[in-house]
Amino acid sequence: MSGGKGGGKGASGKGGGPKPRGGSGRGQRQLRERVRTAKGRRLSSVRWLERQLNDPWVAEARARGFRSRAAFKLLQIDEKAGLLRSGQRVVDLGAAPGGWSQVAAEKVGPKGRVVGIDLLPVEPIAGVELLELDFLEETAPERLRAALGGPADLVLSDMAPGSSGHPATDHLRIMGLAEAALDFAEAVLAPGGGFVAKVWQGGSEKELLERLKRRFAKVRHVKPPASRAESAELFVVATGFRPAEA
Repeated sequence: MSGGKGGGKGASGKGGGPKPRGGSGRGQRQLRERVRTAKGRRLSSVRWLERQLNDPWVAEARARGFRSRAAFKLLQIDEKAGLLRSGQRVVDLGAAPGGWSQVAAEKVGPKGRVVGIDLLPVEPIAGVELLELDFLEETAPERLRAALGGPADLVLSDMAPGSSGHPATDHLRIMGLAEAALDFAEAVLAPGGGFVAKVWQGGSEKELLERLKRRFAKVRHVKPPASRAESAELFVVATGFRPAEA
């Protein structure tokens, strides 16, 4: 249930984008770094490694101290939607490796609270309480509220399942995670709170959107620049949570 994310120093800066390295002269061309230890690796693994080596967002994440390139996705989503504010209580579902938690902690500051939840252990993060548990457990919402000191103002989910190699199956699985994250959000959000979750383009997200529109005042899709162009990945952003009437 982990989602790749990034954070750390400089998280309060704008998401922006990596700028091309300098240099001049006719005939200059961009050089791609190749994987030198490809022998014995599957072709898919080699391609992934080469993409990582040549991805400007990966390089920028390292330069700025983020744990992964996905930190820029949250920064860019926040630039568009204005979600993160000082003093908020924020939940990061599927927090490993911790980047989104780091960005959130920078944004909410010392007066806020950030709790990251994941099945996997996460290296300690300044200003973040990390819970190693399954958020689907019956006791998880209660433990979360205790850790936050009250209801959440924002629930974040960059969770994605491991690829099965079958796009239709992967789409259904990621939508299932988004729906489970929404179930959790409805249990812990304060009135007026917000929700962000990763989804994939395809027919089945319509049901999720209909549900979100019933419970939130505003719902929209955002595809941040740091999201790879070839990816079907989108983020659904919902604000103005309306709790169900008792």
